[in-house]
Amino acid sequence: MAISLKGKVILITGASSGFGEEAARLFARQGASVVLAARRIDRLQELVASIHAEGGEAMATPVDVTNGADVQNMVKSVIENYERIDILFNNAGFGRLDWLENLDPVRDIRTQVAVNLTGLIEVTHAVLPLMITQKSGQIINMSSVAGWLGSPLYTVYAATKFGVRGFTDALRREVSCYGIKVTGIYPGPASTEFGQHTGESAIKRSIKLPAWTMMSAEYVAQKVVDAARHPRRTVILPWWFHLVFWADYYAPWLVDWAVETFFVRRYRVK
Repeated sequence: MAISLKGKVILITGASSGFGEEAARLFARQGASVVLAARRIDRLQELVASIHAEGGEAMATPVDVTNGADVQNMVKSVIENYERIDILFNNAGFGRLDWLENLDPVRDIRTQVAVNLTGLIEVTHAVLPLMITQKSGQIINMSSVAGWLGSPLYTVYAATKFGVRGFTDALRREVSCYGIKVTGIYPGPASTEFGQHTGESAIKRSIKLPAWTMMSAEYVAQKVVDAARHPRRTVILPWWFHLVFWADYYAPWLVDWAVETFFVRRYRVK
């Protein structure tokens, strides 16, 4: 039986665009009260106004997930306004697309780890005591197919997303006794602002993914809402990535050969 989201309080990080923005709209249409958190408060306020215009309930709170004080203030604000958090959707994150030696140690490496992994963990750490007290809740972590398959150009991003997968699995086993569900979302390529923030490397400009591989942000967001209504451990999108992961697990030598032969040697070896 599907869980009703009507009246649920849902905290969404990275809510100013992409999956977070679309999920906020869909959750609100289900009757949930959505708390939108991100750095771009102007974008959040526009989204709140749009949700209110549709008859939904929403509020915005600014947060930089790498700032511990911001995270604590965000959670405090939600509690003051709603007294509970039923679902946490950890969605904040970004990637840098380039060969490892070209990445800036601070802007590209440390910041990716701080936002994608450490920030996600610290937001969860701040919310978890409330859910334990409630003896209910769900934590939905946005990872990536890069959390299952290490890809060239995404070395640091893959490291953070593998970390998110490990954290998600361990946390699920740690908090299930309190009635708290933990779900990992692992999407492949999608049409969002993500690609606008992956840097301006020459290699990025030379790679164009086929249109058929790209999902819409709304499609992925709908799968997040579905996972809230029907809690499950893992959601991999699209379905055919299961086949890729199977090949990587059972024949890693074949995947290594294919990636090196048809991609790395083409773009890396001069």
